[in-house]
Amino acid sequence: MRKMTSNEIRETWLNFWKSKGHMIEPSASLIPNNDPTLLWINAGVAALKKYFDGSEVPSNRRISNIQKCLRTNDIDNVGMTARHHTFFEMLGNFSIGDYFRNEAVSWGFELLTSKEYFDIPVEKLYFTVHPNDEETKKLWISLGVPSSHIVPVEGNFWEIGEGPCGPDTEIFFDRGEKYDAENIGVRLISDDIENDRYIEIWNIVFSQFNSKPGLDRKDYPELPNKNIDTGGGLERFACIMQEAETNFQTDLFMPMINATEKLAKVKYSYESHMAYHVISDHIRTCTFALSDGAMFSNEGRGYVLRRILRRAVRYGKKIGIEGSFLYNLVDVVVDTMKDFYPYLLERKENVKKFIKLEEEKFEKTLDSGESMLNSIISNGNKLLSGKDAFKLYDTYGFPFELTKEICLENNIEIDEEEFKKEMNAQKERARESRKKENSMHSQSFDLLSFNENSEFSYDTSDIKTKVIGLFKDGNIVDSINDEGYIVLEKTNFYAESGGEVGDSGTLEFKDGIVNVEDTIKAPNKQHLHYVVTNGITINVNDELTTHINVQRRTNISRNHSAVHILQKVLQETLGDHIKQAGSYVDEYRLRFDFTHFEKIDNKVLEDIENKVNEIINKGLPSTIKLMNKEEAIKTGAMALFNEKYGDVVRVVNFDNYSIEFCGGCHVTNTSNIGCFVILSEESISSGVRRIEATTSFNAYKELKAKEDILNSVSNSVGSTINEVVNKTNSLINELDQAKEALKKIEDDLIDNKVNELINTNNSNECIKIVEVFENANKNLSLKLVDKLKSLNKDYFVYIINKSNDKLALFAACSSSLVNKGIHCGKIIQETSKLANGNGGGSPFMAQAGGRDISKVNDILNYIKENVK
Repeated sequence: MRKMTSNEIRETWLNFWKSKGHMIEPSASLIPNNDPTLLWINAGVAALKKYFDGSEVPSNRRISNIQKCLRTNDIDNVGMTARHHTFFEMLGNFSIGDYFRNEAVSWGFELLTSKEYFDIPVEKLYFTVHPNDEETKKLWISLGVPSSHIVPVEGNFWEIGEGPCGPDTEIFFDRGEKYDAENIGVRLISDDIENDRYIEIWNIVFSQFNSKPGLDRKDYPELPNKNIDTGGGLERFACIMQEAETNFQTDLFMPMINATEKLAKVKYSYESHMAYHVISDHIRTCTFALSDGAMFSNEGRGYVLRRILRRAVRYGKKIGIEGSFLYNLVDVVVDTMKDFYPYLLERKENVKKFIKLEEEKFEKTLDSGESMLNSIISNGNKLLSGKDAFKLYDTYGFPFELTKEICLENNIEIDEEEFKKEMNAQKERARESRKKENSMHSQSFDLLSFNENSEFSYDTSDIKTKVIGLFKDGNIVDSINDEGYIVLEKTNFYAESGGEVGDSGTLEFKDGIVNVEDTIKAPNKQHLHYVVTNGITINVNDELTTHINVQRRTNISRNHSAVHILQKVLQETLGDHIKQAGSYVDEYRLRFDFTHFEKIDNKVLEDIENKVNEIINKGLPSTIKLMNKEEAIKTGAMALFNEKYGDVVRVVNFDNYSIEFCGGCHVTNTSNIGCFVILSEESISSGVRRIEATTSFNAYKELKAKEDILNSVSNSVGSTINEVVNKTNSLINELDQAKEALKKIEDDLIDNKVNELINTNNSNECIKIVEVFENANKNLSLKLVDKLKSLNKDYFVYIINKSNDKLALFAACSSSLVNKGIHCGKIIQETSKLANGNGGGSPFMAQAGGRDISKVNDILNYIKENVK
């Protein structure tokens, strides 16, 4: 068996499949592209989902990749076991309706055992098959696998929800009896016993059936296109090929572990390994996720990322690392992975900045968690509920072990059973979410099989063409007379793509006109026109003339071109860390999401708007042409990181000011945009901002609406538009002066009332004030206490303030009375109960609310009887 580095394993894998006619698909971003069902790319096949569910047909039906993946369903096991990770790489080969079982099995065997490739001894390999899959079993045996090394397992059937499914065969590497102290042997595989002897390195799925709810598995229909879907863990391959004890002792993790050891007070050992493994895994995850465009936040993938980082920080503390440290490990991750992922280099500094900011924020969050726990303890509770413990863990990232430790010091028990229930409920929610994430749609055979050529032109002029395909509910039909999808031999209707909406308009047939309400893309890239026929019957081969809504297309083009200019202006104004994180363009407005870590100041936002309008006013001509992708990159053209491009790309160039890969509709000159107005700027998640804007006549309408508001304000304050600011400032100053005068009057009234209360209730021994007010100033009670303190006498104050059918209760007393047994907090607790309220406080001062206003006399009687 060859000893190989992780880079050599990657290279061997891809070279082998390339030799078998596979297209090498670059790893997709960890952030799914146009797939709202997925939080992260969590499997090698996830980025190819569009091919497997039939929504798109690949240019080559044989594909191989090494896909970055992120999973957190077993995050608590990361560090505890030898092979659990949050970030990992899946080695995959796929057939989308091309080769099937024979080739997948024989090529797999060749890759694993050939001296030219991995050179793994056959006697070290074990293979599981589904008990009914005799065909796969015979194939392995025909290739030289001993029958004793083939293990039937009932669970070898890949099925997640409705859609493609089928039997699978798993491949295990036997690490020997050293890892099987009880000599259980192959039963470790057949009985699915957790072990370190037989390591699953690869799984081949024969996706041949279509899972349908309500059907027995034996009745599942065959797929129109049978597929192969495989996945092998790079980290597991590295562990085997490098003869490491666990995945963490490979060249994928040891550089991070060694760097962490230099920062820690506790050395890497068997006792401390969990902390080191957690940190090395989680910093890889954070580095890749942030590099791929994710940001820390309180929801969605940002929340997942935040939890991962905080877990790493906590384990850093366990080995004596104080303060921010993870950001220093980013350099090590990048250096370790840069050969296969060179894009990490250009994003490194921003990633370090984001991680450092998040570490510093977590330090403050930990303080908040401690404050919450201390508050619970100070209330005298002897039991911490499981829900509170879970809130500390889940909201504040507060370690449960630390919560237990602090509670033990304060003789407080924790409801651990309730805590476990909350944890299990969270895991169940995650499992349900994963089920939804991993389900695939059923294939539409008719759409997948429809290969008729359809030509698209960006020209807005009418086109004479004919119908070449009609579809209803995904099925091909000969005619439609209500609604459905039409494919045309030639069309100039743009199909929704790249954040730009599809065209609308009409199709003119000899029998009348039908409305095109939307245009989308079919799996084989033809444009599907969604039509409402208005009672007209449409048949295949019918001739027609297209009429796109030219005004709508023009407005969409203006907004789309404005997005390109806006992105360039943002980069010039805010920095080159600005990257597109999403966009949407229709005929009314544009929306642009971008990476940026702070709110944009209003003055800066105004400068951005001005700069965009300057570029528009310059009248920069646009040049749009198809280019070789490598040539286009050399021109400095911007490309979306998450987007997959072919060898030939369409480049939109505004006089070398803005150059981007783009397949959308654009103006011929920036002056055609007319005017640009920013409508809003906001945060949509941590580190991602959104600008909404509009152009042309819609921009004029926005400005006109603002002018109308200004006119209304100027009329209200009795001024002209030109003088409205000065007039408004003058009125604000007058209002401030009036407020100040009113406050002085209120203060004088309070002072007079305080003096009156003290003089009326002053005795030689003590000042005792018990009063009922209606809608009294809230500062009265506090001013009264301040004045009483200055007199150096014993005092007791109890005030009831009636307001809006509610009671506000307040009690205070001197320290000398506290020493004699008076406790304001307890008095307030008892009296608030009388009024169906609650509250409390210290022995010296307390307050509460009451909901039953009829209980005032009961409260006064209580004070009379209990405070002598």
